[in-house]
Order: sequence, then structure tokens, then C-alpha cells
Amino acid sequence: MNAYRSHNCAELKKQHVGQSVRLSGWVHRVRDHGGILFIDLRDHYGITQVLCDPDSPVFHEVEKLRNEWCIRIDGDVKARDDALINPKISTGEIEVFISDLEVLSSANELPLIVFGDQEYPEETRLRYRFLDLRRDIMQKNMILRSDVIASMRRRMWDQGFREFQTPIITASSPEGARDFLIPSRLHTGKFYALPQAPQQFKQLIMVSGFDKYFQIAPCFRDEDPRADRAPTDFYQLDMEMSFVTQQDVFDIIGPVLADIFVEFGGKKQVDGPKIWPQISYCDSMLYYGTDKPDLRNPIKMQVVSEHFEKGGFAIFAKILEQTGTEVRAIPAPGGGSRKFCDRMNSWAQTEGLPGMGYIFWREADGQAEAAGPLAKNIGHDKSEAIRTQLGLSVGDSVFFLAGKPVSFNRIAGLARDVIGRELGLLDEDRFAFAWIVDFPIFARDELTGQIDFEHNPFSMPQGGLTALDGDPLSVIGYQYDLACNGFEILSGAIRNHDPDIMTKAFAVAGYSADDLHQRFGGIATAFQFGAPPHGGCAAGIDRIVMLLADTENIREVIMFPMNQRGEDLMMSAPSDTTRDQLLELGLQVSVVSD
Repeated sequence: MNAYRSHNCAELKKQHVGQSVRLSGWVHRVRDHGGILFIDLRDHYGITQVLCDPDSPVFHEVEKLRNEWCIRIDGDVKARDDALINPKISTGEIEVFISDLEVLSSANELPLIVFGDQEYPEETRLRYRFLDLRRDIMQKNMILRSDVIASMRRRMWDQGFREFQTPIITASSPEGARDFLIPSRLHTGKFYALPQAPQQFKQLIMVSGFDKYFQIAPCFRDEDPRADRAPTDFYQLDMEMSFVTQQDVFDIIGPVLADIFVEFGGKKQVDGPKIWPQISYCDSMLYYGTDKPDLRNPIKMQVVSEHFEKGGFAIFAKILEQTGTEVRAIPAPGGGSRKFCDRMNSWAQTEGLPGMGYIFWREADGQAEAAGPLAKNIGHDKSEAIRTQLGLSVGDSVFFLAGKPVSFNRIAGLARDVIGRELGLLDEDRFAFAWIVDFPIFARDELTGQIDFEHNPFSMPQGGLTALDGDPLSVIGYQYDLACNGFEILSGAIRNHDPDIMTKAFAVAGYSADDLHQRFGGIATAFQFGAPPHGGCAAGIDRIVMLLADTENIREVIMFPMNQRGEDLMMSAPSDTTRDQLLELGLQVSVVSD
């Protein structure tokens, strides 16, 4: 017999009745039933009910046990009476009568209770993460994460990919987020950086002649935290291939992810990757107000500017006189009541808007009658034209936002989501995927007027060198994201492997050839020596597991996450350093106040 257990706490069944066994684990719960002490003994695998009556030689020791004490017991397996069988646990047909007990370690008063579903502040949960992780839901989340990663690895190997590791300490590389810098002891005054992604290294692997690469890659970005984003580090399924087109990448990674969601997504519907829609970035922003649309929501926005030009509703008409403005309509099927419209208006005000214009339709004399202040302003004919364009009817409503789309896209997308949820339009039992394609390569800074890269500077422009001769804002790239249920779960591109095209693209963004080599010297040099066409993507593991675990907080699926301020409360990081450490690195700390 093992020194601590003959079985784990999920193994014992009816066939073990009569056997003497040894179990070890944590006291999950203690119950006193008329002098008989029942203990739910828990380990990583499950729970076994063990009990002790006053005739047991260790009864008085068992009386002292408290929740989360770690113990070892010896005992005899007994069958439960039929009326007492617990079908909720795998060991529900048996119980173990304790004959011997050893306390392996006791526990102080608990800052949070492992048993039950009590809610605790996140700060408490993260400070005592080792206790929080003992809870059943957290055990399941971490097992799910491990199983998802194992399945990803198997599926990538099955498609002919090999896993290679790229450096964790490298050079600083401006790729859109802030680097975590590491001072060099041997090269005083110089710094390494933790990689924001293996982007350049995986492209160099392709230049080195390897055809298919993948990696479960750690990435480090000093970002402002959000519920769906970790503020310091995250993991991604990183992959790259040579001699491929955009569709080739879709055809490889699509089935991998679809099968993951089928395998771990419970009973939720997962459409096959061949029917995942491909939506241009421009259309996605128009129809959904975001480049990561939740297609479980059937609402599609439309431009209705023509119905407000030159009269009717003065506020919108005045806005439309300005270049680049539009009026966008958000249909609300089933939202045709003043109460609902007023509630949405109140919501808009909490988001910083004065409100949203709206029209709703009710029945009058067997016809659809437009109601609301805006309907009175524009009149019956224009209200009816809007209703016809949007395909609405009695009992429906529509909300409007006006201005330059860049100024209201975010709130329009949020409004679409809120309306869909409020009206019960979402198909909750589905994972809805969409490829978002044709991202713009360049954007103009609203403050400076300068052209810079909008997204990934390594993307190949569609049309190659010729495309860079025209309006930079019209250049689109072979760049793509995969959205699922309102979250971006993958991003990738066909890479710009041609030195001439890359030099020209950086010149359009205001960077000289010297800038290019200074910022991305390794890859710029490598492309001078026969770089193959290549492309790939990276899928966010944390976010995928978050969706599969049916939670919207990414910290629920990360073993030891930072809090919202980028602090590890359990390990007290970030922490002060010693004067000797700073001297060894040739550094001096000067704190600058805001």
C-alpha cells in the first residue's frame, strides 16, 4: 500500500465493499448526525464520504477536524443503503468507516470557504489563489485548459506541424503594445525585452526552410487590463506555414479550432469551418460596429442617411452636412414599446450619450403607425421608408446614431449587443464563428494627421507594390481575425516577405529604410536571402478556454493571474528591488509623479 493512499477519492465503487483502504485528501465538509461524524474527503479526483462513530478508537481525533485540514485515513468500505446513495458523485454507492487517522497538516481560519458557491471579492480570491483553486469550478477550469492545450498539440501534429520553441528574452520590438524591458548586467545601459509574440522568430523559421511550425507560446505585453485580456502575459497557439495563401491558412486552422469547440463545448452547436462567413473589416464595422461581431445576434445595422438629408430632423440634417458623416440605424425586432425605447435611451446616457433617436411601430386602424418624437419630425413617408428598408413591422423599433462612424462605432456595437440581449435574440446554445478579412494596412492619426500602420506592419498588401502607389487609406492587407461570440480568438496574416514591398510600405508609414533595419533588423536582413511566401496566425488560448468554460472573465481560466492593476497579490509582485541589485545592473530608480 502506498504510504498515503491505496485509492484516490473518486475510485471506490460497490465492488470495493469489504476492502480495507487508505485515502488522503482535504476535509471538504464535516457533518454531525446524532453523534456520528460524516466527512466529505476531497482530493483532485473527487469526493468520498468517510464516517466515524463513538466506538471508533479515533473518534475524539476526528471530532477535532476542521475544513481544509489535510488528513490520511484508513478504513473499511461499506455499501450505502439504497435510500442514501448519492448519484452526484462517483463514489456515491459507498462510504468508508474510519479505523485510523493521521493529520498531515492543519489549516488556520479560512479567508475563503472552499465548500459551496459563496462569492468572494476577486482581490481575496487572488491573494489566496491556492485556496481558490481548490474549489470545484476552478479545478474543472484548469483541467479544461490543460486538456484543450493537449488536444491542440495533437491536432497540429496530425496536420504535419512540428513544435519549435522561440526565445523568451529578445530585443525590444515596437509591435503595437508596450514591452516588458529587462536590463542587461553584462551590457550596462542596454535592455532585453520579453517578446510580445514570436512574430519575427516564426517568420525567420520559415526563411530557415522549415515548412510548418507551431508552438504553445507565452507572450508578454504591458497592457491595460480588461475582463477578456490579461495585463501581463498570455498564451497562444502560434503557427506559420510556407507557400500558402490566406485560404490555405483558413483550411488548416479552421478544422483544428472547430474540433476543439466540438470536443469541449458541451452541447452547443458548432458550425463546420467551411460555412464560417468571411466578412470584410469595412462591412463588419458597418453592420456590427466592431471587428469581432457576435453573430448569435441577428441584428445588422444599416445606413439610413438619405432619409434625414435636408430637413425632417434638424439635428441629423445638420450633422450630415459635414463630410464623412452618416446616420446609422440599429433595428430592434420586438422592441416596439415606449418603455423599451426609454430604457435603451437611459442606457445610452450611462455610456455618455445624450440619448439615441428612435422610432417604434404600433398598430392603428390595421396599419403600422410610426411613433416617437423622431417619427413626428420626419413624417409618415420617411418613417415608412425606413421601416421598409429595415424590414420592420408592428411591434418593432429602430434606434439611430449620427456622426462620423469612427466616433460612434463603439457605442453602436455595444447598443446592438444590449438590444439583442434585452430582446432575447441571441442563440445562447451556439458558438458562432466569422472570419474578418481585408483589414486596412494604414490609418491616419486624428491628432497629427500622420499615416501609420493600423494593425500588423508585417502584412502583405493586396496588390503588392502597385497598391502602395495610391491612397494609403485604401490599401487593404491579407490580414484576418477569427471572431467567436463577440470575442477575437485568432489573428493572422499572409506576411510581406518581399524586401521591396516592405521598404515601400514602411516608407508610406513615414519610416526610412534605416528605421526599418533598426527596428526589425533581423527579419529585414533575412528577407534579402530568398524568403518564401508565408503566412500564419495565433489563436488566444486563454480566451478560447474562457469561452469553453462559459465565463467572461479571463482570470477564471488562468492558474495564477494578475489583478486588474497588474499585481500578483499572492507573490507581492511587482516588488521593490535592493540597492545592490540596481548597482550590479548599473541602474538608478527615479520615481516620477504624475
